[in-house]
Amino acid sequence: MILYYQTHSPFARKALVFAHEIGLADQLEVIHHETSPTRRNDEVYAENPLGKVPVLLRKSKEPIFDSDVICAYLDTLHDGRKLIPEAGEPRWRALRLQSVAQVLAQTGIGLRWEWERRPEHLRYAALADGYEEKIEATYDWLEATFRPDEEVDIGQIALATTLSWMAFRNLPSFRNRPQLARWFDAFEERASMLATPLSGETQD
Repeated sequence: MILYYQTHSPFARKALVFAHEIGLADQLEVIHHETSPTRRNDEVYAENPLGKVPVLLRKSKEPIFDSDVICAYLDTLHDGRKLIPEAGEPRWRALRLQSVAQVLAQTGIGLRWEWERRPEHLRYAALADGYEEKIEATYDWLEATFRPDEEVDIGQIALATTLSWMAFRNLPSFRNRPQLARWFDAFEERASMLATPLSGETQD
C-alpha cells in the first residue's frame, strides 16, 4: 500500500501513527506530498477530489481518504486488539475523542490563517478570537474529562497527534492543564510517535 503523506500534517501523522501501533507501518510506502488550499498537487487530486492528504492507495482497489477512514480500514487488516473499539461505551468514547481532536486541529489551522498565513490586511481579529476561545475551551474540557485507559485507542492517537501539532505550530498551549500535559508527554515517548516526527513548513 502507498500512503500519500505530509510531514507537517496532524491528520496524515495520525494515520501513520495508527499504522505503527497496529504493526502495519512496514506495509506502507510513505510518499510526502505538499498540499495547501492555495497550492494544487495534481497527483493528490488524481486520487482525492479534495486535493488533501492522507490518501491510502491499494493495489487494484479504490483509494481511501481521509484519516478517519484510513484508520478504520487499517484496523480491519490485523488480528490484534482493535484500536477502534467495536461496541459499547468504549467505542463511543474513542470516537468522540477522535472527533474532538480532529476539530481541535481544524480550529488550529483556522487560527494559523488569521495569525500568519492570510495577508495581513485580510485577517479578521474577531474570528481569530473565536478560534482561540474554542481551543481554550477544548483544553479545559479535556483537562476535566479525559481519563485515558491504559490501552491505546484511536481517540488517544488523534489527540496526541493534534496536541503535538499545536505545539509544533506555536498555537495556544495546553501546558497549563497539568493532567493533559502529563499524559501527552508520556504518549509522545511511544515508538509510534518517535518514528513520525513533524517537520517542514507549509508551502502556499
